[in-house]
Parts: sequence; C-alpha cells; structure tokens
Amino acid sequence: MVLDRDKVSEVFKQLERYKSKDYSFSNGRILGSMCTEPHPIARGAYLKFLDVNLGDPGLFPGSKEMEMKLIEFTGKLFHIPKTATGLSVSGGTEGNITAIWIAKKLINGREMIIPKHVHFSFQKIASLMDIKLIPVDLTSDYTIDINSIRKHINSNTFAVVGVAGSTDLGVIDPISELSEICLEEHIFLHIDAAFGGFVIPFLENHLPFDFSLPGVSSLSVDFHKMGYSAIPLGILFLRDKNWLDEISVESTCISIKRQAGLLGTRSAGPIAAAYAVTQYLGYDGYRKIVEKCMETTRYAEEKIQSIGLSIIRKPILNILGVKLRNPSKVIEVLSRKGWKVGDMSHLSCIRIVVMPHVTKKVIDEFIPVLEEVCLEVGEI
Repeated sequence: MVLDRDKVSEVFKQLERYKSKDYSFSNGRILGSMCTEPHPIARGAYLKFLDVNLGDPGLFPGSKEMEMKLIEFTGKLFHIPKTATGLSVSGGTEGNITAIWIAKKLINGREMIIPKHVHFSFQKIASLMDIKLIPVDLTSDYTIDINSIRKHINSNTFAVVGVAGSTDLGVIDPISELSEICLEEHIFLHIDAAFGGFVIPFLENHLPFDFSLPGVSSLSVDFHKMGYSAIPLGILFLRDKNWLDEISVESTCISIKRQAGLLGTRSAGPIAAAYAVTQYLGYDGYRKIVEKCMETTRYAEEKIQSIGLSIIRKPILNILGVKLRNPSKVIEVLSRKGWKVGDMSHLSCIRIVVMPHVTKKVIDEFIPVLEEVCLEVGEI
C-alpha cells in the first residue's frame, strides 16, 4: 500500500497532540499505577503479530503454539498439576469473571465469599451472574479474617476468593487456611494474583499461595503488571482442564469446533510481547526485577518516614500505603505538580506502587515534593 506522506504526517501530529496530554511512565512520575512501561523487547514482538487472530487458531498454528509455550512457562511459577490448563485473557478482570463463571457452572449456589479488599471486578461479576457477594472483614494486618469465613459458609456458598497481592496495599491473604476450608466444604477457591503472581514466586521464604495447595481451584495473573509486558494480557489457570468444557460453545464459523472464554477475536500481539519478554528475561531475569523493586520499596519507605510520615503497614510486596489525614487534598496538589499517586482515601492513605520504572532517583525527586505538599496542606 502506498501511503500519502502528508496525510500520514498530519495524522501523527494529531496522535502526538493527544499523547502529550498523557502522563508518562518514562519519567517515573506515575507512582500509583500497577502497570508500567513494557520491556523494550515487547514492542517489536507486539507489532509483528498485529494481524494474528488467536480466536481462529487453525489459521495461525505457530502463534497458537507460542501461546501454549507462554502458558507453560508461566504455569511453572504456580506449580500447576498435569491435570491443569491455562487460558489467556485480557487481564485480571476477565480472568476473575471466567473463573467465577466456571465455578458457578460446577457448583450450585449463588453466594460468594470475598475479602473486603477484593478487586472491584467482583462487583461486575455479581451483576453479570446474579451473585450475592458476602464481604468478610479484614484483620488488623489487612488480610481476610479466617475466623469469620466459616460463619458465612452455608448451603448456598459456591466460591471463596483469596487475594495474593491486593490492589490496596499488596497484602496476601492466608491462602493455606482458605485452601483447607474450601477443601473441607467442597467450595471453589479462586486466587486473584493479578499483581502478586509475578512478584511472590521470586520472594524469599514466601508462603504458599498457588496450586501447591490442594484447595486452590483457579488462579489469575497479569502480564501487563509485574510481568513487564504490553497491555492487555493475563492468564487464568484452572486445576482441571475439563472445566473449560463447562463454558465452551460451538463455533461453526472458524477453524475450531468449540471455543471457550469470553472473547472471540483475540490479538496475538500481547501474547507475542509476553513471550518475547519471558524468553529474554527467563525466571532469573524476573527475580532480579523483583529484587530491585523490593530494594527501592524499602528505600522509599525509609525516605517517607524521614520526613515525618508513616506507612500504614510494613510492605510485603512493592506497594506502600502512606498514612494521611486528608489524602484527597495531597493527591490534588501532587497532581498539579505533575505527580500521580494512588487514591486510597478509604484507608486514609495514598498508594505508591514501586514498578520497574520507579527508581531510587525517582524517589529522590519525589520525596521533597511530597514533603513540600504535606507541609502546605498541614499533614506534617
């Protein structure tokens, strides 16, 4: 195709105009997002597969093979058994929806027990599937209160959700105890590890949270968070590959007879990007990224405390909650100065997510601004 250079130039001027209004990961000033600038190798890989539809794998068998290799690489992080399978999804929300869709097909009931720090996607799930959510209080360390779980279980309970890396503070629910309860009560246990899935396996002496626990039924993880890849991509793992039959439908217009999952057409771009990153980094590369992020998290914690502010709890993952009396006001002023942090007003704090683009240099630039703003609004 021959392109009109003048028209191309005009279109890209428009694109640059819109892009210039966005905040950027590249300068480190996005401190409240669980996404990051993708690894450089992800870009070229993504573009190479722009025309590939993984919803029609008979036309693109090589791309389908690549997807399965990616699922295999990732599944080893979570000790998936031979009976298990993985399904690529657009991210944590779709992974959570699909997991609970399957759970509801497998087990009669319409009540689902969730911790109060669960991701907001479960509100969508409740609306879509006519499910009653049963929120359980958190303990003083902001994890689900195990002692309250049994009180809420009844004949109508079909699923329990545990979180491995909460969006609020990055805490990990006591998954071992949840596993025991769900095994005993014959309840589906889904683990939302969208953020923590690419952090926890690389931490020393971490508690089990995955399929090494017999009560875990499914687990979702995101590549576009700590997987260091392009938006959007997640993987949902299921203990039993036959469970996909519960949600598969006849697909007469494409190259396969049945298709499972929410999406029909699926771009192979994100799959290729994630595959390229995993092949380039390997498990050891991911471990080094996590170690660096955790080191910067501890550094940020010390710097925050040095200006007279407190952390809401000791960080487990690379997320910090900074206690404030009026977080909304601090966020407003920080935003005017070009810094974006997470709004955790319901916990009286702001959230700082120490993603790979957040370096010690970025922290050194941010802390004086935070101190200035907090002095201005009367926080310190």
